[in-house]
Amino acid sequence: MPVKINKPTIVKAAGNKPKVIEEYIGRLNSGSEKLSIARMQSPGGWREPGQKPEFDEYTLVLKGVLRVKSLKGILDVHAGEAVIAHAGEWVQYSTPGGGGAEYVAVCMPAFSPYTVHRDGMIEDTQEIIC
Repeated sequence: MPVKINKPTIVKAAGNKPKVIEEYIGRLNSGSEKLSIARMQSPGGWREPGQKPEFDEYTLVLKGVLRVKSLKGILDVHAGEAVIAHAGEWVQYSTPGGGGAEYVAVCMPAFSPYTVHRDGMIEDTQEIIC
C-alpha cells in the first residue's frame, strides 16, 4: 500500500543565515536511504559552505533565484528552471537576490551529513540540509 507522508521534518541548515528545510522523504522523515526530497526556503543573502557530496542532487527552483557555484563557473537558476549537481562535484549554493528562493531538492542516494563533505566542517558535526 502507498505510504502517505503527513508532514515534513524540519531540519537545521548550514549557512550564514537561517534557512527552512522541510524533509518530506529521506533518512529522517521516512527512513528512506534511496533518495531524499526536501522543500527549501532560503532568505536573500544566504550562503552555505561548499560541498563535494557523494550523491547526485536535482534541484527545481519554485520562486526566486538559486545560485550554484562550481569549479567550472556560476549558474543562476531561476523560478521554473532546474539544475543537476553530480556526485563528486564541488558545489556551493546561495541565494544572493534580496527575495531569497524557494526550491525542491532531491538527493540520490538520500542526503546524509556523512556523505555531503562540506568545506571546513568535521563530518560528525554537520547538520542535515537536503
